[in-house]
Amino acid sequence: MTPSLKAKIIKVCIEKIAAKGDGVGLSFYAFFENKNSNPDLLMEAATWWIKEHKLDHFEKAVKILKLVA
Repeated sequence: MTPSLKAKIIKVCIEKIAAKGDGVGLSFYAFFENKNSNPDLLMEAATWWIKEHKLDHFEKAVKILKLVA
């Protein structure tokens, strides 16, 4: 995982947890805008999420934060 994607995932998870609590869930799409402006980065996140960790579509942000950290 690239350092920039890792930093983005950590930032988004922390923000979502702060705003909605420990029970908040998210998908890997949460790390991207609604535009497909960086398909390579999107595929990197999808590969990490789906192939490497076999995560469900929605997972708890605290779980993702632990996996990335």
